[in-house]
Amino acid sequence: MSGRVLVVDDEPEICRALRTGLGYHGFDVHAVGSGEEGLKQITAWRPDVVLLDLGLPGVDGFDVLRQMQAQGRAAVIVVSVMPGERDKVRALDAGADDYVVKPFGMEELLARIRAVLRRQAAIPGGEPVIRAGDLEVDLAQRQVTAGGRPVSLTPTEYEVLRYLALNAGKPVTHTTLLRQVWGEYAVGDRYNTRYVVGQLRRKLGDDPSRPRYIVSEPGVGYRLKA
Repeated sequence: MSGRVLVVDDEPEICRALRTGLGYHGFDVHAVGSGEEGLKQITAWRPDVVLLDLGLPGVDGFDVLRQMQAQGRAAVIVVSVMPGERDKVRALDAGADDYVVKPFGMEELLARIRAVLRRQAAIPGGEPVIRAGDLEVDLAQRQVTAGGRPVSLTPTEYEVLRYLALNAGKPVTHTTLLRQVWGEYAVGDRYNTRYVVGQLRRKLGDDPSRPRYIVSEPGVGYRLKA
């Protein structure tokens, strides 16, 4: 798999390492050292994936994410030294597709890049059926099957699964799920998501200790396996 990767990081050593490592694996890599230059390159060069540091001088990574939300944009993997749960949640809520903490291994980063590229390729075509393993979500018919058997869901359960399916492979925060399914008034009430996801797992036959479909992201939310 190949594609265009834009690195936005003010550490020259990181930029050099990523240019070398990703270039070796067939990616076309550009690197810039500021958020301002990153936004320019996103518009002019149109990368497939952006590796974005949060602690940039001037326009920081969160500012870049906010400005990217207003345009048809590349996938974004945040690459940051900030390991805290609050930073991860904030970045994912701002539109990041994934979050990697420095230092990281090249193989892990490559796997994450491949995953976001697969998701990016699957969504734009407006595919009426989303598949995650043997789980199928038919968006046109609002029907769900798991292992070939039909699964009867309440409207709320279906909307939660639908949103997870549209973002398969990507961590979805509690706040995002609450906002998308229940609306702004429900933001902050995580009991809703925990209860409905618990019901979904039961109906799908999914063991949370060894999940086949819905994975818990501790302190963040949930991810449907791609």
